[in-house]
Amino acid sequence: MTSERADAYGRVIKALADLGPTKLHEDEQQVIREAADALLFEESRWNAEHAEARELIVRLVESERLLEETADRLLGDLAACGHAPLMPA
Repeated sequence: MTSERADAYGRVIKALADLGPTKLHEDEQQVIREAADALLFEESRWNAEHAEARELIVRLVESERLLEETADRLLGDLAACGHAPLMPA
């Protein structure tokens, strides 16, 4: 684990705390938290939890429960929790 990934994870957890129950239901927070956990501790950069979290965040923007700017920041931090993609040789 790198400090950059750990920092991104911290930003995701802080965003969840800041958004809290006023913007996200507990089960929605759990989906995003599980995706961040999986990305941080698994070998792959993308996983099923990440895909589910992305879909949830897109739905939250579409339903106007989350600002697009907030969603973009959250998605970026979520992706940054995972391993960097392999660079071509």
